[in-house]
Amino acid sequence: MTVDKVDLHTTRRFGTLFLDYLAGKDQLDSFYGSTPNMDSFKAQIDEKKFPAERRKILCQALEEQYQGLTLTDHVKDNLQKLSKPTTFTITTGHQLNLFTGPLYFIYKIITVIKACQDLKAQYPDYDFVPVYWMATEDHDFEEINHFRFSGKKYQWQTRQHGAVGRFDLSSFGDFIKTIPGVPGFFKAAYQEKTLAGAVRHYVNHLFGDYGLLVIDGDHPGLKRELTGVIKDDILNHTAKSLVDDQSARLEGLGYKTQVFPREINFFYLDQDVRERIEKDQDGYNVLNTAQKFDKNGLEALIEDQPGKFSPNVILRPLYQEMILPNLAYVGGPAEVAYWLQLKPVFDHYGEIFPLLLPRNFALIIPAHLGKKWEKTGLSLEALFEEKHSLMARVAVENADHKVKLNGQVQELVDLFDRIRNQASTIDPTLIPHVEAQQARTKHKLEGIEKKFVRAEKRQQEDRLRQVESVIDDLFPNGNLQERTDNFLDFYLVNPTFIDDLVKHFEPFDYRFHVAWE
Repeated sequence: MTVDKVDLHTTRRFGTLFLDYLAGKDQLDSFYGSTPNMDSFKAQIDEKKFPAERRKILCQALEEQYQGLTLTDHVKDNLQKLSKPTTFTITTGHQLNLFTGPLYFIYKIITVIKACQDLKAQYPDYDFVPVYWMATEDHDFEEINHFRFSGKKYQWQTRQHGAVGRFDLSSFGDFIKTIPGVPGFFKAAYQEKTLAGAVRHYVNHLFGDYGLLVIDGDHPGLKRELTGVIKDDILNHTAKSLVDDQSARLEGLGYKTQVFPREINFFYLDQDVRERIEKDQDGYNVLNTAQKFDKNGLEALIEDQPGKFSPNVILRPLYQEMILPNLAYVGGPAEVAYWLQLKPVFDHYGEIFPLLLPRNFALIIPAHLGKKWEKTGLSLEALFEEKHSLMARVAVENADHKVKLNGQVQELVDLFDRIRNQASTIDPTLIPHVEAQQARTKHKLEGIEKKFVRAEKRQQEDRLRQVESVIDDLFPNGNLQERTDNFLDFYLVNPTFIDDLVKHFEPFDYRFHVAWE
């Protein structure tokens, strides 16, 4: 595998807010702590004061969650290191997608692993542990109940509800039989009782040699650290006003916001329930259930069973940073964007805002497609052009005949300008008529030019078909490969796929990685 890099602007796939953040635009300085570079970590280490008691609770929770799994020496070592005050984490989070879901899930974890390796080399007096936060409490099952493998969509059907991490897997065996070539470690993983257990199992198998730790926030001991925030949010709605103000500031700068707070940013969580809590004149009720509470009853439940409350996207990041000795969060463009809305929440609760590290972005080009692309003679950057524009450009640049009417159109514009000037001296009321005729005639010439281009495309059908076949394979339905294709598409062909990516990814190089197999 060899890797080239493409500037993110060149790909035309990233929004203005994300690109401005990476560029370090001054107008965004107040929306985050420090810039995402290696030098920023020393100050972050000095600032992150993680209480010893929280560290103890974290280690106990992880010890419980890893019961029954076969651990590598690297995982065991990192579990032990977490008890030390000189150990910090770098974290990414993701939904519990089936069979790892889209490729970018893999890329997020590799970015975290490589960032820890680079940090250890830069700051040898400290240890850095890579962490994957499983979003086990999400209840949007439709978002994760399928994956695309070998060009086909596979979807798990179940009538279960509530937090997806708690879903029972007793019927999953029938689904797995419909998928060809499933590796043994996936089959073993899906023998676990719950979806959370299965994901922890296969992620541990894939990344255990790199010391990755997997944490599940759906844990009563960890949730107890959040008790004060739960009360404040449900009773005082503090987060809503803070995030609304921050969002208004971002929107005032011309950016779009990603998340929208509610008055209450916690769900009620039970075995098959994750539903919003709403306040009305009679107290508090859990939507779509018979559960109702008065103020005293709800406060008592928060104190006694904080595990029954699940933060939404507004407060989940705060919860994560409260229970981890974390220095940086690794995420994609949308995640970076919504974290920028949340800094006032961290400030209010006295928690350190993490560095926001963009994950690595990648395009994997299999050998047979790489050879095809080389034959086209097109540049690497051309891969990211909009397909129809690229096809037209290729046709024009390789045409044996002149198909563009740029000169003729300009001659027409100059001619009509002279006619317009003549009309202005005869009768100025004729000017709009001349301009209308100019526009109409120019439009017709442009239509003729488009027909020339289409005719040239037909004459270069073989060349364009080759270009199109590569683009369609690498960008399924026009989407980035990393957001569509699955890890199995590459792992079954190349069992060292993850090791190869770990070798070549560079977490502090914010360009698009193009990997040639």
